[in-house]
Amino acid sequence: MYSLLMTILLILSVIIIIAVMMQPAKTDSAMSSLTGGAGDLFAKQKPRGFEAFMQKVTAFLLFLFFAITIAMVYVSAH
Repeated sequence: MYSLLMTILLILSVIIIIAVMMQPAKTDSAMSSLTGGAGDLFAKQKPRGFEAFMQKVTAFLLFLFFAITIAMVYVSAH
């Protein structure tokens, strides 16, 4: 059981890395602090489309990662 959980955890780790790398970059340049932050007025928009989907997928994968990790601790203790 422990080796099965470890295999799932390793595969899930690689998938999480891929999911994080696929997310669009959010550039926060230092120029906004020099210009008074006028460009930040519309910078806090709600994610839509692919960005929102990838955030949900990443959150779900991280939830699975922590659940499997806790299951591994439980299995190794008993």
